[in-house]
Amino acid sequence: MNEWYRKDLAYIHDIGFRSYVLQAIPGILAILKQHGIQDGLIVDLGCGSGLSAEELVRAGYRVLGVDISAAMIEIARCRVPLAEFQVESFFKVEIPNCSAVISIGECFNYLFDPDHATLTQVFQHIYDALVPGGIFIFDIAEPGQLSCATPVKSFTEGEDWIVLVEKKEDPDQHILTRRIITFRQVGNNYRRDDEVHCQRLYTAAEISTMLQQVGYQVEIHRCYGQFPLPNAHATFVARKSTSKPSLFRVVPEASNE
Repeated sequence: MNEWYRKDLAYIHDIGFRSYVLQAIPGILAILKQHGIQDGLIVDLGCGSGLSAEELVRAGYRVLGVDISAAMIEIARCRVPLAEFQVESFFKVEIPNCSAVISIGECFNYLFDPDHATLTQVFQHIYDALVPGGIFIFDIAEPGQLSCATPVKSFTEGEDWIVLVEKKEDPDQHILTRRIITFRQVGNNYRRDDEVHCQRLYTAAEISTMLQQVGYQVEIHRCYGQFPLPNAHATFVARKSTSKPSLFRVVPEASNE
């Protein structure tokens, strides 16, 4: 298995890029309550450094977190000793019977696993693991992440780190490529590391079709509760149906004006 989100990038992501998860999780907790899921096991796919797991445990749920990054899981285990964590691709992990599955941060877009199954197969695997009435909550990145074909470069810095990112979108192949260069202070020096992350961009309609084929009842949102998603992102609330065909419903969002 290739290494992704290695030690320095995992540290930087946990320290400097935690706001997305922390703003999303209150909306996810509200969705769980709305669907009558007050307790039970929540499987967190692409759990990262355990920020969402910490909030789920605090709310009274049992949590199994899964992430392909060993460095992320190391942080998560220290942060949330009451949760269970596993280093694995969510295309391969065995998902136990659970009340809900969540995945925050466009995890299903990533092309980390070269032998990954189709998303429909993964969605079926999750469906089979959910208890009747169980909920699958996740978000994706859609085409249109960048407004032009020219690569976009940016940098972010913290007290002991700097991260440089170059993003490029292939509008024909619907592939977003992020070249990530990190510098982390070690003693008096800075250590450099490089990673390249590729994502397959899906439209919300594509994903909803896959979910319907499996048998989910689907809602599409553009936010997690009060937290609006970035441009060209969608959130899905997919409920396990006890009979087919499943229903598809787009939920209009309240205007921010």
